[in-house]
Amino acid sequence: MTSQPTVRPPDKSMPDDDRRLCLAADIEQYSRFDTPDQRTAQAQLARMLRAAAERSGLDHGTWSVQPQGDMEFAVLPAGTSEQVVLGGYVAHLAGELGGYNATRRPSGRMRLRLAIDTGVAATAALGFSGPAPIAVARYLNAPEVKRALAAAGSANLVVVISDRLYQDVVRSRFHGHDPEQYRRIHVERKGFAGYGWVRLPGVYPEEAGGPRPDAPEGGPCLLARAAGAEQPSFVQQGVHGTAVQGVIHGSVVHGVAPGEADR
Repeated sequence: MTSQPTVRPPDKSMPDDDRRLCLAADIEQYSRFDTPDQRTAQAQLARMLRAAAERSGLDHGTWSVQPQGDMEFAVLPAGTSEQVVLGGYVAHLAGELGGYNATRRPSGRMRLRLAIDTGVAATAALGFSGPAPIAVARYLNAPEVKRALAAAGSANLVVVISDRLYQDVVRSRFHGHDPEQYRRIHVERKGFAGYGWVRLPGVYPEEAGGPRPDAPEGGPCLLARAAGAEQPSFVQQGVHGTAVQGVIHGSVVHGVAPGEADR
């Protein structure tokens, strides 16, 4: 990894209250590659992220990007469609990965973790500051996300989105979003606490493990008891700081998402 990331800034500094979509993609087990293969992996990651954006109708050249060797963090322009990012962009990125891996030996296969959130993000001296960059970093490195990818050997990509995006976009089912493809996790670390939703494109949800969106607290056996109970909303909590790195320790939380108990 590079010791000091370079940032491709926007045309002007983002104000502290500007809400943007933020995402980060990280190569799983990057250190297993030797030096030439690391160079190849970095080049392919950059290519795939650009190609997925272009095929989704997004202009990657307008993104504010902070590359870090095996990872790229990006703040997207104001007004970028959340539906497109969670839908077409993810689908095209999975397709790019699948096409690349089909040409590689198993030892050279590339697998990615992708984290997405929306919220306040502002430029800072060494990159970006605000709750959304922090949340994306926490989700990206959550052990639950890494375990989900490790458990699904056929998966090339694991996607984790914030509870805010899940509730606002995925549960609406607009543009083909399917809540049944996601599993809920809880991340709590370094002043951050929030629910995230994990999806493995191209993998049956049963293979992903973790609680289903309609799984009641205590496990599936309590579904009937939980069906009539009113469930609270889930929110992000306690996000502070400017760091964009970190290792998260959390646990899978079983529970009923709002409005899902009667489905």
